[in-house]
Order: sequence, then C-alpha cells, then structure tokens
Amino acid sequence: MMDRRYFRYFDWFSFALVTVIVSLGLLFVFSATYKPEAPVSFLFKKQLVGALIGYVIYFVFCIFDSKRLARLGLLAFGVTLCFLVYSFVGGMIAMGAKRWVSLFFFRFQPSELAKLFLPVFIASYFTEIEVPKYTLKAERPFKAYVFPLVVLFFTSALILKQPDLGTSLLVLLSGFVLLWFVRIPRKFFVALGICSILGAPLLWKGLKVYQQNRILVLFGYGDARKERYQVEQSKIAIGSGGLCGKGLLQGTQNKFEFLPEDHTDFIFSVLCEECGFMGALLVIALYVALFTRIIYVLLQVPNYFEQIVGLGLLVHIMLSTCINMGMVTGMLPTVGIPLPLFSYGLTNLWINLASLGWLNNIAIRRFYY
Repeated sequence: MMDRRYFRYFDWFSFALVTVIVSLGLLFVFSATYKPEAPVSFLFKKQLVGALIGYVIYFVFCIFDSKRLARLGLLAFGVTLCFLVYSFVGGMIAMGAKRWVSLFFFRFQPSELAKLFLPVFIASYFTEIEVPKYTLKAERPFKAYVFPLVVLFFTSALILKQPDLGTSLLVLLSGFVLLWFVRIPRKFFVALGICSILGAPLLWKGLKVYQQNRILVLFGYGDARKERYQVEQSKIAIGSGGLCGKGLLQGTQNKFEFLPEDHTDFIFSVLCEECGFMGALLVIALYVALFTRIIYVLLQVPNYFEQIVGLGLLVHIMLSTCINMGMVTGMLPTVGIPLPLFSYGLTNLWINLASLGWLNNIAIRRFYY
C-alpha cells in the first residue's frame, strides 16, 4: 500500500489547508488562554499534544485499507450506539450534561463518534443490503428507507437526551443529506416539513428552558445581562475588531474575560477581535477552499459506496463550520457546536482529523477502481 501511487495520489493540497487551519486554531487557543503570569497555558499544551496525536489518527485513516476500514467502521457504529445508551447509566456529567464516557484514563464523547461512523452505516445499507433488491442509484420505494430512518432518529434522540441539541441536530441533518443523496422520495421531506410545522408547539414544550431561551435570543428577546450576554459579548468582540483587528493577544473582550467559552465555541469571535475582518475573511476562505477541493475530489470517485461515505464525512464538518460561525455572529441560536479544527477540544479535533484522513484515503484510491 505504501507504494509510489500513495504519494502520487495523496491530496497534498487539502492536507496543506488542514494543516494551516489547525495551526491557526492552535495560535488562537494560545491567545484565548494566555495570561501574563502563565503565558503557555495547560489548555494550549493539551491542545498541541492533541493535534499531534490527531495527525497520527489522520494518517492511520488515510493509509488503512479502505474495505477493512469500512467493515470496522460499521462495527464501530454499533459500538457507538452502545456507548450512547451506556452514557445514560454510567456517563460522566460535565456542564450539566451526561455526554462523556470514561475508559480508565481516557474520556470521550460518543456523540462525536456518531458523526464519523454514521455515513458507513448508511453507505453499507444502501450498497450491500439493498443491492439484491434494487440497483445502485435507482429509485427505491419508501419502505427501503424505513430502517436507516429509524436508526438515524434513534441515534439523534439518544444524543438529544444527554442533552446535546446541537450535535443531535448535526447528526440528523447529516443523515438527511445522505438520504437525499441516495434518493429518498421527495415526499418524505414534504411530509417532514408539514409534521414539523404542525408539531412545533409540542417540540417547543419538549425543549429545556435554557434551550428555549437560546432560540428566543435569536429573535431579540432576553436580558442582555443574562440570556443574551454571551451573544452580545461575541458581537462586541467581532465588531470591535474592525478591518485589521486589535492585534494578537490584544483583544479586550477576551483578556478581561467578558467573552464566555472564548477558547471553545466562541473562538471565532477572538479571531475577529484580534485580526479583524481581514483575518476572519482569510479563515473563511481557507474553509471554502478545503470544502471545494474535497467536493471536486468526490466528484471524481467512481465507487458509489465511497461517494456516500465521503459525502457524510464532509457534510458534518461543513455544517459545523456554518453553524458555529452563524452562532457566534448571532444569526443562529447558540447550540454549542465548536469550530472544526480550530476550537479547543480533543475529541472533536480527532474526529474531524479522522474524517479528513478518511477523505484523503478516498482521494488516493479514486484512481484504483
């Protein structure tokens, strides 16, 4: 496998873009956690080590045999569901939610694993289980989609009950994109839209109070010192950055601790304050270039299974990026979605690097078929 073709077809361009984004993320984690008495924080050191481990994960997913990786991924999805169920019984509580599972010296969020392995389940179902009944890329009756829909809603419901509304919606939306790609009847989305509108009052009552408040804030409600505080401080940070920013380590919203979660979900606000509009535009351009490159590569993949998996691995990163940037600018409700490759958080960083490594695996082997 480690022959000349591997280096020839390796997607060096996307790898370079990933490296630049991760490096910038480390820079702003350093800035967000900087204190004069302790310039190099423990969180930055942890993220730096996590990034190095993440690149090992990237290359493991990149060079591993794709067929074996798919089989292991399908098994891992089943294990992930077991971990999600287990989190209700033996999960660790952090920030009021049971999202963590501890394995001796290591803890992780199984909901993050669902983003990585759900595409393999959907791809396997529609290219292996359904092949004897229907040809690939053919129109299927709705009953062929019932089982994956049940699994998708079950997975999202488990994540929602932790509670983790943001990741639950992310997994659900990613699943819907994949089902659209495998040609689920359009009537499903029409029916889903109608049911969502009619069931909106029940869905609203099913949300927790703080989740309702986050949605109300989007429409201008809430106290600026309570419910609106986080979003208002984020807007102040973004607006005060101006065209070129205040300079690295010079962000007042960050340094005086006005901005909550500045190194995690709201790190994009730190970037905007310290590097201004130009810095934000550069980072957005890097993400757009990365996503465009991956889409270009996926269009060249002849294998239908790899197309489904690749799309699923890309979609959750794209959605996370859009949701995070919309969230910190006040265009979307605050749902706790970190900025991929940029925000502090090891589990999220590793899952994103694993996804991108797998995508590079697909890129390398697109000429093998």
